[in-house]
Amino acid sequence: MRVLPNERALPPKEAAGAPLPESKSELPPVIRRAEVVAFALVTLLIISVVAVLYVAKAFFLPVVTAFVVGTMLSPAAGYLERHRVPRALSAVLIVSAVSTALTFMVGLISSPLIKWSTQLPELGSLLKDKLHVFDRPLALWQQLQSLIGGPDTISGAPFQMPKFDWVQPALEFLSPTFTEFLLFFATLVLFIASWQDLRRVLILTFADHTARLRTLRILNEIEEHLGGYLLTVTMINLGVGIATGLICAITGMPSPAGLGALAATLNFFPIIGPIAMFVVLTLVGIIAFPTLDAGLMASLAFAGLTFLEGHFVTPTIIGRRLELNALAVFIALAFWTWLWGPMGGFLSSPLLIVGLILKEHLMPEDSPQLPQD
Repeated sequence: MRVLPNERALPPKEAAGAPLPESKSELPPVIRRAEVVAFALVTLLIISVVAVLYVAKAFFLPVVTAFVVGTMLSPAAGYLERHRVPRALSAVLIVSAVSTALTFMVGLISSPLIKWSTQLPELGSLLKDKLHVFDRPLALWQQLQSLIGGPDTISGAPFQMPKFDWVQPALEFLSPTFTEFLLFFATLVLFIASWQDLRRVLILTFADHTARLRTLRILNEIEEHLGGYLLTVTMINLGVGIATGLICAITGMPSPAGLGALAATLNFFPIIGPIAMFVVLTLVGIIAFPTLDAGLMASLAFAGLTFLEGHFVTPTIIGRRLELNALAVFIALAFWTWLWGPMGGFLSSPLLIVGLILKEHLMPEDSPQLPQD
């Protein structure tokens, strides 16, 4: 049979009257095998990196801390270098100044701590006597537990002081070893002294002019933002420490200077630090004052201070400057604290800032975006 030129041969399904989709947009999305494999490989890579960082904490924690702190302090070294101070000498002077300030803060904190540690048995018995006010609520709680099938307890048992078996493991967890301290300070000095050479090497690693320019912008922005973050947070925390010391002096708390220094130090650790300081002020107030109401005055005033600082002062300054999302800050804090302990909590916000800067430059806003709702 001969087909005329103006006639078109229909496919079998079309000739049979089967409907065809009007456009490709109506077809269901297809997940390709290559995409699944790529996603699985990226997931395995992330798990492997986290596992290595967790297992090799003794090495990576001081090194990463030195890199972050060194980047924060690099603007100060650049300032001294512009005033004809050699870079190596600037690094030694800056690290010495920071070490002196940390030693001064530790001295303010350790002086009352040593005094209280020599009176620990007397303070423990005094705290136990003052906490008898909780005997009746505890007895009611024990009765409630027995009614709902909880463990057998002696109804009306007096308040028992907790055992201090956790003190030594906690100190081992919180206190880095001498080797980690040595690795941190050596890496910090060498990093600040050689930061300009490292910048040059990182930039010249790329052959493309556009890639070099992007790398230069990333490094400049990281240095600027981390330096501004350190300066801003330090000033805020010093203000919190001074305000806490004034609160302790007004309420008659012992060692107000030491408590203020402790508050300023702990405030570098988001969420964890203020909670720990509130517990410390509560215990010291209960021991130092004859009544529970008087003992809670300082801790309640500190809670109000941290509420104002956390919800108004810090978000206004840090949030507008660096555009940190509250949920992202909390997730980063939880992850890095779980991974590296309290120092991980200190590094969580700086590492989040670095991640946001990398995301901004490597995935700019002019890249394909999701449609608006």
